[in-house]
Amino acid sequence: MSVVNCINGSIPPELGNLERLNTLNLKHNLLNGVVPPTIGRLHNLRFLGFNKNNLSGSIPLELGNLAKMDYVNLSTNHFTGPIPSFIGNLMNLTYLNLRENQLVGSIPPEIGNLRSLTDLYLGRNQLGGSIPPEIGNLTSLTNLDLRGNQLSGSIPLEIGNLMSLTDLDLQENQLGGSIPPEIGNLMSLTDLDLQENQLGGSIPPEIGNLTSLTHLYLRGNQLGGSIPPEIGNLTSLTHLYLRGNQLGGSIPSEIGNLRSLAYLDLQGNQLNRSIPPEIGNLRSLTYLNLQGNQLGGSIPSEIWNLTSLTDLNLGGNKLGGCIPSQISNLKSLVNLNLCDNRIDCAIPSKMGDLRHLQKLDLSSNNLVGEIPVELGKLSLLHYLDLHNNSLSGSIPDNLKAVFQDIDFLDNKDLNQFHETQAPRRRSSVIHYMMVFIPLAVISCIVVGSCFLFRRATKIEQSMTTEKNGNFLSIWNYDGRIAYEDIIDATEDFDLKYCIGTGGYGSVYRARLPNGKVVALKKLHRLETEDPSFDKSFRNEVKHLTEIRHRSIIKLHGFCLHRRCMFLVYEYMENGSLFCALRDDIEAVELDWSKRVNLVQDTAHALSYMHHDCVRPTVHQDISSNNILLNSKMQAFVSDFGTARLLGHDSSSNFTANIAGTNGYVAPELAYTLIVNEKCDVYSFGVVAMETMMGEHPGDIISILLTSSGEDIMLHKILDRRLPFPRENSIARSIVLIVSLALACLSANPKSRPTMKQVSEAFLARKSPLVKPFHEISLAQLRYVNRSRLEGESTEASSGQSEE
Repeated sequence: MSVVNCINGSIPPELGNLERLNTLNLKHNLLNGVVPPTIGRLHNLRFLGFNKNNLSGSIPLELGNLAKMDYVNLSTNHFTGPIPSFIGNLMNLTYLNLRENQLVGSIPPEIGNLRSLTDLYLGRNQLGGSIPPEIGNLTSLTNLDLRGNQLSGSIPLEIGNLMSLTDLDLQENQLGGSIPPEIGNLMSLTDLDLQENQLGGSIPPEIGNLTSLTHLYLRGNQLGGSIPPEIGNLTSLTHLYLRGNQLGGSIPSEIGNLRSLAYLDLQGNQLNRSIPPEIGNLRSLTYLNLQGNQLGGSIPSEIWNLTSLTDLNLGGNKLGGCIPSQISNLKSLVNLNLCDNRIDCAIPSKMGDLRHLQKLDLSSNNLVGEIPVELGKLSLLHYLDLHNNSLSGSIPDNLKAVFQDIDFLDNKDLNQFHETQAPRRRSSVIHYMMVFIPLAVISCIVVGSCFLFRRATKIEQSMTTEKNGNFLSIWNYDGRIAYEDIIDATEDFDLKYCIGTGGYGSVYRARLPNGKVVALKKLHRLETEDPSFDKSFRNEVKHLTEIRHRSIIKLHGFCLHRRCMFLVYEYMENGSLFCALRDDIEAVELDWSKRVNLVQDTAHALSYMHHDCVRPTVHQDISSNNILLNSKMQAFVSDFGTARLLGHDSSSNFTANIAGTNGYVAPELAYTLIVNEKCDVYSFGVVAMETMMGEHPGDIISILLTSSGEDIMLHKILDRRLPFPRENSIARSIVLIVSLALACLSANPKSRPTMKQVSEAFLARKSPLVKPFHEISLAQLRYVNRSRLEGESTEASSGQSEE
């Protein structure tokens, strides 16, 4: 008997009369109340699925009578009380899932009787006490999930008996003591997660026996001693997180054996001596974080050969020497942090070749010489901190034109922007640059200009309106009155109001006389000096005034003035999706429900721009930096109209310079330079995957779309900072989002759906999902929505679900 997503109310006690029943699957419904004790009459029952409901009360004692059961899933309900000891009577159980309830008490030792158990999920409850040593009897176990409880005491030595274990998750508890060396017996382990506990002692060298391990998370503990050289045996490792411990000594040279490593995070320890040159062997590395240690010596030259790096953070150490010209080898670098070290050379001009660089922090070193003019070529850079060095000379003109938010403080021999300008304290606003850059995007022209043009005559007549009156009521085409307000609000565009910059202008936060807070985009002179630019600008604004959508940032006005030109648009309190996903606190606040809505709203906005405008508009730069969040964490697309506003043709199929963000650009642009709406579709697919994963998908995109990704399971790629979704509708939406994202990421543009098809898929009725979440592979999802997008039956998706 299987009923999914069709019923609500309580479970009728008469169900106990079906004594020959062997399968009872009521998962993914809206059932509430308690489980009736009459269920204990179903002596032939083998499969019991009550997961994803609203059931409450305690787990009924009568379940202990059902000795034939081999599958029990009560997860994601509101069950309370302890795990009953009778659970040990169900000797035939192979699968037991009680996670995401409100269970309390300790794990009963009787659970050790379940010798046939392969999957045990007790995570996300309120269980306390210690892990019973009897758990070591479960020698058939492959998955053990106890995360997110209040478990204390030590990890039992008997856990080393679980030789078949592939996934061990004990994160976010209060476990103390040492990591038992017996953990080295778990030769089949691929995922080991012990992060965010109170584990002390040292990392046992026996951990080097786990040669199948791909993910090792030990961060946020109190581990001391040194990193054992045996860690170099883990040649399958892709993720190694040891940050936030008390590890000392040197980084072992054996770490260079981890040729598959993509993420290495050793931040916030007490590591000393020099960085081993063997780290240059990690050619798959994309993320390297050694910040906040005591590393000395020079940065090894081998590190400049890690051409896949996107993030390099060596700040807060004692590193000296020079930054060599070979830094230009790191073509994919997005974030570079070398602050708080002892680097004592000039900034190499070759740093200007890092065209994808967005954040550069060289503060608090001993840098000398002049700032190279080549830094002005870094059009994507929006955070630059050079303060507290010994730089001299003048600030290059091209740098002043492009970046108005640099921190140069405490470079006594360096001429500042204005000769009479008094030194200002380093403003914390600089640290928000990353957040608000996308606000700078001219897309904001999208909605509000409409208002301006339609009321042009009326507004011209209101030029004598009092300056402290309503902001929009005094707005006019030449901006004479509005310009005075802006000058007052920003103190003539003082840098202390600057919150970010981009390739086309700087962004300022301004509080107008009427109390309204807005974001200002002041365009750089490079654009405004062209005599034909004003006319082109007005013409394009006139078209963009026809664009209205609730998920596109609102324009409040614009100004054309003899001194400057700027745009005024809605202020987004929570910055960009990019920054939210990279902050652990904000990422948790951005829960599954908000993420689902965010992806859907972005899809609807793109569909509108591609298909419902009088003149279709291609964005060209969809990225998580251009998805902005308001105070309610709702998504708004920014940067629409940038290419057209700056003089590029923006027809539906045109040749242009690549203006997108690295990692989001459709692959065909590398050889065709033909920009059309399918380029936006690809970028949307990247953003959708990034939102679900909590990080940029990176190289996993190419893996997902080939046969080598056939065995990747959906639950393995989701953001681990969030619990699995409790609501049935959210679970189905996640499956839909990932399957649509994979379709959007097709290497062949013709195989990608249109944004209209994607938008309509989100609006359509979602098919029920009946397959356990842990059994869903990405290979299955690659084909789930092909029939949906082609207008055929949606039944293909009925085989996927959350556990």
